[in-house]
Amino acid sequence: MNVKRSRLVVIDFQARLMPAIHDGPRLLANAGRLVAAAKLLDVPIVMTEQNPAGLGATVPDLAEAAPAISKMSFDACAAPAFIDAIAGDDDLILCGCEAHVCFGQTALSLLEHKRRVFVVQDAVGSRVPESKEVSLRRLERNGAEIVTTEAVVFEWLRTAEHPQFRAALALVK
Repeated sequence: MNVKRSRLVVIDFQARLMPAIHDGPRLLANAGRLVAAAKLLDVPIVMTEQNPAGLGATVPDLAEAAPAISKMSFDACAAPAFIDAIAGDDDLILCGCEAHVCFGQTALSLLEHKRRVFVVQDAVGSRVPESKEVSLRRLERNGAEIVTTEAVVFEWLRTAEHPQFRAALALVK
């Protein structure tokens, strides 16, 4: 993952959904780390919200990072505003919910469109752990690279001599 060719995609971390997500607080904390690192290193951020009238807005801790793209289709690629927001050939670093529904369908669609997809497994959730596990295996079989929050941050930095190293390090500690 090259910081100059990356885009962070935050899928459906919504207020009414998160209480039902297994290990939700840890996943939100890792998503927050990714968002903070992206802002620190000038990585563009794209956010989505599935049916916000039903599931609520993006959780407050993440909401200020970028305006959310509202959608009704599970696959964000069906929303023209999403396609516009990810235009180009940047690597797409994905976190979000639910692994087997909106997140999974979006990632599979991006892979079908020959995009390079990195799935941040410790910032992806589902209500049931098995749904997440099966979805991650499926995404990996289809070409997604499975990574962690720390892996993303350190690959974006590349070196301890990076001017933002200390600030980024504080995010993952």
